[in-house]
Amino acid sequence: QVQLLESGGELVQPGGSLRLSCAPSGRPFSALTMAWFRQPPGKDREFVAAIKRTGGYPSYANALNGRFTNSRVNAENTLDLQMNSLKPEDTAVYYCAATTKGLITSSRARDQEYEYWGQGNQVTVSS
Repeated sequence: QVQLLESGGELVQPGGSLRLSCAPSGRPFSALTMAWFRQPPGKDREFVAAIKRTGGYPSYANALNGRFTNSRVNAENTLDLQMNSLKPEDTAVYYCAATTKGLITSSRARDQEYEYWGQGNQVTVSS
């Protein structure tokens, strides 16, 4: 069993930056494909970013236009999502997700591929 502990969600002004973190436990971190998803108010959950077990080839939702950076340090057991130039439409509950499967790029964006989920962190972008 894998537990995912998230931190970092808060209220931030438009144009600001925020970093979310996820700390997995229960399995070796290097054995997990990791991802971020978010659920805006009144909408379905959507893909944000994913990263392979080795840390290479991070993938992102096209709509982010390079504003977010997903990174992991396996030796430190940490996954971070750096979010810059935040917009009101980034307001959502953000979820860290993990799977023991090695996924191809297109599959990493599918939430049904992930069996472990964090508790969710509220990010609110508002002035």
